[in-house]
Amino acid sequence: MVTESVTWWGHATTLLEIGGQRLLTDPLLRDRVGPLRWSGERPPPGLARSVSAVLVSHLHRDHCDLPSLAGLPSGVAILAPAGAARLVPSDQRSRVHEMRPGDQLTLGGVAVEAVHAEHDGRRHPVGAASPALGFVVRGRGSVFFAGDTDLHPAMADLRHAGIGLALLPVGGWGLTLGKGHLDATRAAEALALIRPARAVPIHWGSLRVPGLWRLRPRMHTDPGSRFALHGSRTAPEVDIVVPGIGVPVGVPAP
Repeated sequence: MVTESVTWWGHATTLLEIGGQRLLTDPLLRDRVGPLRWSGERPPPGLARSVSAVLVSHLHRDHCDLPSLAGLPSGVAILAPAGAARLVPSDQRSRVHEMRPGDQLTLGGVAVEAVHAEHDGRRHPVGAASPALGFVVRGRGSVFFAGDTDLHPAMADLRHAGIGLALLPVGGWGLTLGKGHLDATRAAEALALIRPARAVPIHWGSLRVPGLWRLRPRMHTDPGSRFALHGSRTAPEVDIVVPGIGVPVGVPAP
């Protein structure tokens, strides 16, 4: 029996191996993006070599990194929010599938549904509107990749979807988290709404502004353990796993 798994590679970059497909989320595959640097292990150079598709949650530069998308193998489908195709080079646009919440697409034996994320997904603060997305991926098991989001009522709908594993953001790269983000405590509240069988915290501790992060180091070092602590109280039936970078976590079977 093939075991379905999720591997976190830092920030919002994860590899989903599900339904015989390999899906990469929000790939950030280079040494830096703007002032941000990896604080430890970064995604390996060949990570995107054999992926079936890429899921892009929104157009911010640390989630929709154009040089990383340009380095994808030919033919890899890019599932991204409406407005994404205009950003990529013209020779890539034919493989960009623009989606809005509620849209669905099938890749091999895997169904991918775009769902709402409570986040400003525009490329620039005054740029054209573009939705921020989460994705529910269903193969033999099911994975919810939240992207960047704050709490919102529709999260409770996912409780009825039978999510096997939820990937929830619990931190960030700055000294504060603004509107449209989950910290460890609020991610634990989201966990109580979604009630997956298993949860993995992402989007914490892996990207930093050199020097600046030392002003509030626990903003970078503690979110994973704090999420596990709060989640054990708000949703004690959920198996919370805080893996190291590059360590696969199994997706529970339905």
